[in-house]
Amino acid sequence: MSRSLFLIFGGVAYAIFLAVFLYLIGFVADFAPLPRTIDHGPAAPWAIALAVDAGLIALFGLQHSVMARQGFKRGWTRIVPAAIERSVYVLVTSAVLILFFWLWRPIPAPIWNVTAPLGFWLLTGLSLLGWGVVLTSTYLINHFELFGLQQVWRNLTGKDAAAPQLRRPLFYKLVRHPLYSGFLLAFWATPAMTVGHLLFAGGMTVYILIAIWFEERDLTGFFGEDYAQYQREVGMVIPGVGRNAA
Repeated sequence: MSRSLFLIFGGVAYAIFLAVFLYLIGFVADFAPLPRTIDHGPAAPWAIALAVDAGLIALFGLQHSVMARQGFKRGWTRIVPAAIERSVYVLVTSAVLILFFWLWRPIPAPIWNVTAPLGFWLLTGLSLLGWGVVLTSTYLINHFELFGLQQVWRNLTGKDAAAPQLRRPLFYKLVRHPLYSGFLLAFWATPAMTVGHLLFAGGMTVYILIAIWFEERDLTGFFGEDYAQYQREVGMVIPGVGRNAA
């Protein structure tokens, strides 16, 4: 019974995250029909908006990074069954993002606003390309394991997980972290950059750089010299940029 419940829990957590992820795309794109977007929502004085928004970015970064660390997982799985550890992570991430959307306070002062059709559609297309890279990258590294579905399925069927392998499919031949590359492109490529959007993009960029540092430390510890060689050969989030010295 518990194995079936874990499978249901994993499926629900995934469905919630998928809905939240789709909302995130509309949030960043300032999709007008949504009740809250990066530039539309409850107004607040600049000082309060800056403090609230910076706090939300920090909260997301803290939750996302701490719960992904191996040390945290070892302690966490003494409380949460290992089969649903990733699904719980996905569900908590969704809850933090929902809180993020709800409490975000727009700062709509413009920095740039590209209205010429060519520039508008070029920047919009680049942002959509970024989201496409994000989604594709999840499948390249095992989408269903990343979001906890494979773990609950293996638990139901009694199958053991295969040993992790260092692979370099498609985008991973160009950069070590294409998922983050996609996010950066999606966050920064916008025809209408406001102070609030700049705060969001800049704050998330800082978080991504910190997350990469922690993630690469874990990967180097796990794969050893193989990953160190990968760091020397392939750029971090931009092709050819951020390779480690030999």
